[in-house]
Amino acid sequence: MKNPEKLLDLLAQDARLTPAQLAAMLGESEEDVAAAIKAYEKNSTILGYKTVVDWDKTSKESVTALIEVKITPQKGMGFDEIARQIYSHHQVESVYLMSGGFDLTVIIKGRTMREVARFVSEQLAPMENVLSTGTHFILKKYKDNSVEFDPADSDKREVMAW
Repeated sequence: MKNPEKLLDLLAQDARLTPAQLAAMLGESEEDVAAAIKAYEKNSTILGYKTVVDWDKTSKESVTALIEVKITPQKGMGFDEIARQIYSHHQVESVYLMSGGFDLTVIIKGRTMREVARFVSEQLAPMENVLSTGTHFILKKYKDNSVEFDPADSDKREVMAW
């Protein structure tokens, strides 16, 4: 492939594009594109495909929280082992090592704020090497995973619900 990063960019923008569509966009053969995708999946360059859903347009109750975590790094492993322990919980969507005033950002989803608070107080905060946590609840999404959420659309839903 002449430009493998362009293929990855296109897939990151829209994973529904077919190999034929991608081939036409890239000026490559469909077989070469399909082989490149398969190779990226095999070597874990492509880790998965995900649909971005505006859950506010459904009846499903969901709360997202961003948690700042300060930890004591483990000798010989740094932050990796504690990060692994944290992301092994099913509620955890993302874990990032950060620079600045705290060490990790943990993104979790729960049905209610109480459920998230229980996870933090019973699972996360008591972990060995966790020094402190700070929880921030996401109140409204404007853009997520490069997808814009229409704020005007959200405002209409809130008015209609009353």
